[in-house]
Amino acid sequence: MTLEERIKSFSELGKILRDSLEGIPTGCSSEIEDLINNQQYINPWFTPYNVRMAIKAIADELTFENLVTWTNLYPELDNKRELMKVGVVMAGNIPLAGFHDFLSVLISGNSLTAKTSSKDQQLIVFVSRILCLINPEFSNRISFTEGVLKGFDAVIASGSDNSSRYFEYYFGKYPHIIRKNRNSIAIIRGNETKEELSGLGSDIFSYFGLGCRSVSKIYVPDGYDINSLIAAWKEYDYIVNHNKYANNYDYNKAIFIVNRDEFIDAGFLLCIRSAAISSPVAVLYFEYYDSINNVYMEIGRNKNKIQCIVAENEIPFGKAQWPKLWDYADGTDTLDFLLKKN
Repeated sequence: MTLEERIKSFSELGKILRDSLEGIPTGCSSEIEDLINNQQYINPWFTPYNVRMAIKAIADELTFENLVTWTNLYPELDNKRELMKVGVVMAGNIPLAGFHDFLSVLISGNSLTAKTSSKDQQLIVFVSRILCLINPEFSNRISFTEGVLKGFDAVIASGSDNSSRYFEYYFGKYPHIIRKNRNSIAIIRGNETKEELSGLGSDIFSYFGLGCRSVSKIYVPDGYDINSLIAAWKEYDYIVNHNKYANNYDYNKAIFIVNRDEFIDAGFLLCIRSAAISSPVAVLYFEYYDSINNVYMEIGRNKNKIQCIVAENEIPFGKAQWPKLWDYADGTDTLDFLLKKN
């Protein structure tokens, strides 16, 4: 299978997904809708809105033009290489969290054995099935397992800080990418428009804040009124109607009260000053700054904990959850890794 054939297959996959989401009949439309509506019964965090958003974020990137632009960065993809078997351990924090690794392994001409998360199994298997219908040659290059990964030449594993220690123990002797917990941050300068602040709300509340690209902490100028942000995020107050989110909100609020912490209660979000990066669900950390240079110095010290930065001259407000194909998790170039290990 040539690189061009792989690109055409994935671009066709993107078109099918886009058409299905837009209500244009495809052979998969009804099944996609059923999957979107039913994931919440397997994983309560996977609401129909969040599943649809995750599929759309992927589908919008899977155009022929985007795939060509991305793969053109790696001229060696056109070279004939020995097929490598890549094991991928997929996370389940947001819908289709493992898709980019799935794409990277297959677009590079390798074969994939994926261990899916028990919290997110059906979606990636379904996407794989569509791809194999588009191009049956992929059938011999894709397999899924619920057990231990075996027979691989390299491995990509995503999980928590705790699971990363397990991954290091089992996969450390193989060529590997092992990902740990990361969160995203935002920097507010005080001159943001109402639309930008609303977009920041999307960066914070999408996927209930469970994604590595979800903003869990904001930096604001000295004297900035946090309550003005809360007013800009009022459109997201429905989030507290979700049972699991509400439980986290109530629990963290109780902890703050018992500890006599000073915090801001928005009724759907708890804001508290903290030097930490990773906040609990329903909590947003904030920190005041007197110099933007000091903020970037702190970011440098915490770069291994930060996935992306939403700010002026960085990722635009409202775009954190819409990564490009060439936006790699943890800043590790997956395609470069796969090409060098072949």
